[in-house]
Amino acid sequence: MIKKIENKNKKQLNLKKIFKGAIIAIIITIILLIVFSAILTYSSVQENIIPIVTILITGISILSGAILSACTIKTRGILTGIAVGSIYIFFIYTLSSIIIKNFYLNKYSLIMIIISIILGAIGGIIGVNFKK
Repeated sequence: MIKKIENKNKKQLNLKKIFKGAIIAIIITIILLIVFSAILTYSSVQENIIPIVTILITGISILSGAILSACTIKTRGILTGIAVGSIYIFFIYTLSSIIIKNFYLNKYSLIMIIISIILGAIGGIIGVNFKK
């Protein structure tokens, strides 16, 4: 009985760490997007690089969040990273559907979902194997 309670508490704690990683990834995204928008505003950078930079920012954010979560959980890095990437992209697309009037999922969206899951898994692997 006590072991079941300990396992349940450990799973809840791990879930909190996964959500914390996703929130950190979102915060990193916001910060990097603000920096990038300032660069776009005050320099002569062409706007055609926006999609590339958006993918890079998303990748950096998911990798960071997955690494941090997996570092603290220390087991099941791939699953932890996939969870962080999935929560992140679900939040981003839910927020986009609320803000953007004619939002829809397309080929680009599916690519972003796949990239998010793969980068989350890679970040989880890195985080589990990271030595402090």
